[in-house]
Amino acid sequence: MNRLRIGLISVSDRASNGIYQDQGIPALQTWLSEALITPFDIETRLVPDEQPMIEQAICELVDELFCQLVLTTGGTGPARRDVTPDATLAVADREMPGFGEQMRQISLNFVPTAILSRQTGVIRKQSLILNLPGQPKSIKETLEGVKDEHGNVKVAGIFASVPYCLQLLEGPYVETRPEVVAAFRPKNARREINN
Repeated sequence: MNRLRIGLISVSDRASNGIYQDQGIPALQTWLSEALITPFDIETRLVPDEQPMIEQAICELVDELFCQLVLTTGGTGPARRDVTPDATLAVADREMPGFGEQMRQISLNFVPTAILSRQTGVIRKQSLILNLPGQPKSIKETLEGVKDEHGNVKVAGIFASVPYCLQLLEGPYVETRPEVVAAFRPKNARREINN
């Protein structure tokens, strides 16, 4: 069975220059270790807000290291230096606009400025690439969705759709811990996994 490989890219001028400690990659690593049952390997990159460097990092993770999932964090707003979505779209084969729409829908439950986000999702070759927000709290909310006080999902997080998308891209079968985020797939796409 091919093992799940995940690429994480944190986009930040200040963190890449050592001005402050990157928070995006640690937040993603922690969340993934809590959410995934499926074993996985991680490759990380910390890059400044420079479109050619972001493009290079995405291409390297997909084309050379064969990451089936690449998550970026940071650089998705309207500011001049926010070029992560531009870099992502520049190297994409196909756009997956539903991911960006859902991320904004989730964030609107917390802040009205969510409409300023340009986050997107794309496919390059057989890899899914998703632009996540930069703040650890927002990363978690975007991936898990909006839950009520009893832990019931009110607005689905984007990761609920990721395992089935990877399956459709002929990647590994990914299982999640339902208490963190329940992976959704049609009945005919479900497998019994023997541990």
